[in-house]
Amino acid sequence: MQVSSFCSPFISFNYTSHHFAYPLQFTLHSSRNARVSIIAEPHAHGCLNQLLPVYNPRTTTIRRRRRKYGIGVVSASASSSSSSSSNGGLEPFTERAIKAIMYSQREAKALGREMVFTQHLLLGLIAEDEEHHLHLQHHYHYHYEQQGFLGSNITLHMARDAVRNIWHHPHPTASNSSSAALPFSISTKRVFEAALHYSRTMAHHFIAPEHISIALFTVDDGSATRLLYRLGANVNQLAAVAIFRLQEELAKDGRNPSVESQWMRGKSILRKAAIMRSPEKPREKTALAQFCVDLTARASGGLIDPVVGRENELQRIIQILCCRTKNNPILLGEIGVGKTAIAEGLALNIAEANVPIFLLKKRIMSLDIALLMAGAKERGELEARVTKLVEEVLKAGDVILFIDEVHILVGRGNRGSGLDIADLLKPSLGRGQLQCIASTTIDEYRMHFEKDKALARRFQPVWINEPSQDDAVRILLGLREKYEAHHNCRFTLEAINAAVYLSAKYISDRYLPDKAIDLIDEAGSRARIEAFKRKRKQQTRILSKSPDEYWQEIRTVQAMHELVLASKQYEGDYSLDDTIDLVSKFSLPSTSDANEPSIVGPDDIAAVASLWSGIQVQQLTDNERMLLLGLDEQLRRRVVGQDEAVFALSRAVKRFWAGLKDPKRPIAVILFCGPTGVGKTELTKAFAASYFGSEQAMIRLDMSEYMERHSVSKLIGSPPGYVGFGEGGTLTEAIRRRPFTVILLDEIEKAHPAIFNILLQLFEDGHLTDSQGRRVSFKNAIVVMTSNVGSTAISMGRKSSMAFFTADDKSTSYSGMKGIVMKELKTYFRPELLNRIDEVVVFRPLEKAQMVEIYNVMLEEVKHRLISQGICLEVSESVKNLVCQRGYDKISGARTLRRAISLIIEDVLSEAILYGDYSPGDTALIDLDAAGNPFVTHHVSDSAPML
Repeated sequence: MQVSSFCSPFISFNYTSHHFAYPLQFTLHSSRNARVSIIAEPHAHGCLNQLLPVYNPRTTTIRRRRRKYGIGVVSASASSSSSSSSNGGLEPFTERAIKAIMYSQREAKALGREMVFTQHLLLGLIAEDEEHHLHLQHHYHYHYEQQGFLGSNITLHMARDAVRNIWHHPHPTASNSSSAALPFSISTKRVFEAALHYSRTMAHHFIAPEHISIALFTVDDGSATRLLYRLGANVNQLAAVAIFRLQEELAKDGRNPSVESQWMRGKSILRKAAIMRSPEKPREKTALAQFCVDLTARASGGLIDPVVGRENELQRIIQILCCRTKNNPILLGEIGVGKTAIAEGLALNIAEANVPIFLLKKRIMSLDIALLMAGAKERGELEARVTKLVEEVLKAGDVILFIDEVHILVGRGNRGSGLDIADLLKPSLGRGQLQCIASTTIDEYRMHFEKDKALARRFQPVWINEPSQDDAVRILLGLREKYEAHHNCRFTLEAINAAVYLSAKYISDRYLPDKAIDLIDEAGSRARIEAFKRKRKQQTRILSKSPDEYWQEIRTVQAMHELVLASKQYEGDYSLDDTIDLVSKFSLPSTSDANEPSIVGPDDIAAVASLWSGIQVQQLTDNERMLLLGLDEQLRRRVVGQDEAVFALSRAVKRFWAGLKDPKRPIAVILFCGPTGVGKTELTKAFAASYFGSEQAMIRLDMSEYMERHSVSKLIGSPPGYVGFGEGGTLTEAIRRRPFTVILLDEIEKAHPAIFNILLQLFEDGHLTDSQGRRVSFKNAIVVMTSNVGSTAISMGRKSSMAFFTADDKSTSYSGMKGIVMKELKTYFRPELLNRIDEVVVFRPLEKAQMVEIYNVMLEEVKHRLISQGICLEVSESVKNLVCQRGYDKISGARTLRRAISLIIEDVLSEAILYGDYSPGDTALIDLDAAGNPFVTHHVSDSAPML
């Protein structure tokens, strides 16, 4: 027998796992010369040590008592100079109750929890009830009329499965052999206190599992009752059975002379418990219960998602909360970085006892600002609500108020009464009486808090930065199980990495981890819908089968069965591979389990990201490499004779794909110079169609509309006080809706010089700030400017046969032409603008030989429009030569060729179609007559052309 002595006025209790090392008896000496002796079995001492705070005796001796019908009672008696005091009694826990508590610790430990919550206590009660029922059957041949927990047919296996499904616990592991007893949550301790109260109310001198069950049904935080409702149990009926069993056991033990009176007390308790749970007669809510949500209780019930990382931020918050004054942290960060999740993480740590001891008894109450302000119409009504709320928080003493989006409250309430809501909070906040955790964005903090220095000094800022991509991956891995259970799918590790990478690269107006979480959430929803469609299609296919098809499948299965039997009889002649080959000849419709989880991979994530950003799916996957390799050839087929410009665009995209570009600047800033009609705008359209999937992906601004100084407001929005304020700018709003795009600034030299000042910031820093203070990012955009500067010098050089036009080497010719253009550009634009341009590309004038290739491109467009009507087009060689001859102009470029096609080909075709000479399936032939005029003939084809 081991004895330990301590000098303490009372037995202290640590909420973490604390117990003595296997003492059979230990003695505590207090300053009042009182002696407390506890005699317990080794396996129960951990539970008893944690249950001692439930009692409040001056002096207590606990010892074992007799056992009958499985009821072993741990009783108590007083031993001091004031032993005659009526307060020296102690209602003891029975041996069965201690076993139930120990089983609850075992269940919590097996489910990977570090604290016993009320759902684990319920599992312990069910386990003990099953063991007690088996004990009565084997030793006393006694059994209850109804099986299961309190006659509800609920077994331990059913309850465990329900716990795992509701709270997404992992499958139970082998119980740890360590004797360490897990601590109890705050809600579980309240259940023990209620069990003690009900035992005294019923005039019992012990606490049995039935007392704990009644208390659990009454003061539970919602976790245990939620589990029972999931299992289809009636809580009131279970409580009635528990009271009946108490009276039955006491009657057998001969210790209950007045069963009827105690049954009436039990019914009174049952009625009170039913009233507490009845939604038809709610009690009058306090301001805390009406306007706040207990995050700690939600964390205890497993209703809060786990918080991964953020250890430094949580440690900083805990340090501020432990200060004597000004102990109010305010979380500052952009939208979606996880400010609210950090506050929930603190509540989760409190529920799991992962905080210092002075925060263990605290509750995090989240204030619902919308509910607080709803319906406050009268003057001073909002201030009265806030005042009452503050009074209740101060009276409770264990509440930490969490105010999300606190800037909404600042400045409210002063319209009618002249009193700001912030003024009501300042006195309590400054003295440290009211502890508050606030959160807001950086812009809102500057707008509201920095103006009110008295309010700002009462809060300590905690900066919440956007997590890195590696941290975001860990956050998503921590949340993966929750989303998999919700969508009935499985997210691969590649899908998690793709969600973080694609959201960080292509969704620039939001922040991690919020945008990555939403990405996997929508991908899971998409997979869930696809699984439903497959299930519906499979059901439709099965129901649409004829009886003959069913019989055919039955005969196929029978033939396969006979084949397998034959292979077994002749093992020497048949091998397993031969059997498999023969079975594979039979065709059976494939079936799949409709409840089998869908697999969400990186392609599914890319499909959702494509819907968000408007980018082709191929660009978001590994197929982008193949797209880039063929990009040059696609552009050269559409834009003829401008290889330098094509290579400039493709090089910029390749640098971006390889991750070598500056992440703060746009993908590329390119200036196209040259004569009119050589393909500057056409190349930009072709690039948008080839790389972004459509010409509509291009944002085109005609800079001739921005020739006035005030037209700057068109780009970024009108300033406050001007017409159009709040509508946003043409450029900023377009890039906010489609951040991954091509911006074409056509004829940039016609814009007002004030426009160039805006472009300086865009080209260098990759962002603009609109009139509403929103920062718009251009880092995923390609900026292309076109200009006719230098076209006159190029035309004059052609006429005078300057050296750079007569050079045999094309590179020498291009360099000389570019040098002339650069000289003229320096006279139009300031050096700071030219230095921010990545590349200046000079377009060559079109040669006559190149007109044939451009003619083929334009003719294909005409043929495509006719095919949509079901008509084919063929053009003779003579017509082709006539069009190229009349369409060649050294000054106008390809635009003259387009007019020639309209006059020679399109006009003749349109007249013939209007006369009704052609119908779908015909082919139009255009040729020249003897006078050199075009005419149309046709012949009927067997089938209409296909698009």
